[in-house]
Amino acid sequence: MSTTSEARMILDSTANPGPLGLMGFGMTTVLLNIHNIGVFELNSMILAMGIFFGGLAQIFAGLNEQKKGNTFAATAFTSYGAFWLSFVALLILPKMGLAEASNSLSMGFYLLMWGIFTGCMFIGTLKLTRALQVVFGSLTILFFLLAIKDFTEIASIGIIAGYVGIFCGLSAMYTAIAEILNELYGRVVLPLGFMR
Repeated sequence: MSTTSEARMILDSTANPGPLGLMGFGMTTVLLNIHNIGVFELNSMILAMGIFFGGLAQIFAGLNEQKKGNTFAATAFTSYGAFWLSFVALLILPKMGLAEASNSLSMGFYLLMWGIFTGCMFIGTLKLTRALQVVFGSLTILFFLLAIKDFTEIASIGIIAGYVGIFCGLSAMYTAIAEILNELYGRVVLPLGFMR
């Protein structure tokens, strides 16, 4: 047997990085959108979550998905990890005197690009679980609502977006916990809605 054949026969025994990425995305998204509905001001807690859990943990998960050959998850987690890092940079670079603050128009286009990207990724979820369809579908709506809010400067749209964002983040957290518990118990504890 050739070395190549032997390598193909080795089973992947590494852990599933998906729950880490989903939880990093979900918790950070919920916290930011609690701010968006007006419960508390944007502060260091959200920035720290954006850097470390939403940003670095998701990139770590994406790189590990890449090792597993999962192009969709690698692209998603690495991209959304970079989203969180770029979002934090947009907030702190002006405060550090390193760049001008972004205006509503430029932020509208920033969020629009993320909405288009997420909409394309949502199409990919049509081959995956219902749970991921909910995450990516609600995230697409969230980005478009946030873009519309910045383009129009209508504050109430941002509040609606905040509730969509809380739902989106909670759906990602549910998916993460379902993947963990289903693997641990070897059966469906929380359904993900696998496609047939």
